[in-house]
Amino acid sequence: MAAETFDELLTRQVGNELAASHQYIAVAVWFDSQDLPQLARHFYRQSLEERNHAMMIVQYILDRDLPLAIPGVGEVRNDFADVREPLALALAQEQEVTEQIKALFAAARAEVDPLGEQFMLWFLKEQVEEVASMTTLVNIAARADNLFDIENYLAREHGGGNDHHHAGHGSGTPEAAGGAV
Repeated sequence: MAAETFDELLTRQVGNELAASHQYIAVAVWFDSQDLPQLARHFYRQSLEERNHAMMIVQYILDRDLPLAIPGVGEVRNDFADVREPLALALAQEQEVTEQIKALFAAARAEVDPLGEQFMLWFLKEQVEEVASMTTLVNIAARADNLFDIENYLAREHGGGNDHHHAGHGSGTPEAAGGAV
């Protein structure tokens, strides 16, 4: 079987980002059901961010006049034994997305597609931040004496909705189809 082209991988990535968004909704709802509002809020926001990433890729595909069929998303995990499980799942998901983005960048480079390569650079940078942020959250949870420590950390670090992702959407950020939410 031939390796997937950059364009094929891009379409698959739309589905990957939407699946990540869906999984983050499930994580947020679980935290909400556990009366952990800061964790819930964090993951509702993460869900929107992943959706925005998907729609940035959609806009790029539209701009390049490539064919696109929006992929469906599979099942999500809804049940967790404790607060650390969904955080570990989130970190693993971000690490997986990083590998997917690296594969996209490599495919664009192999096909001598400088536009595709340049488009993927923003996502590579974003994934470094995402993995670092989720790693910190996993570490905070591992060290926490109680759940309020995690809640207080998030309130302090990401309170007011002005965390680095939304504040930092400058000129280098790709446009999202339909507008970012």
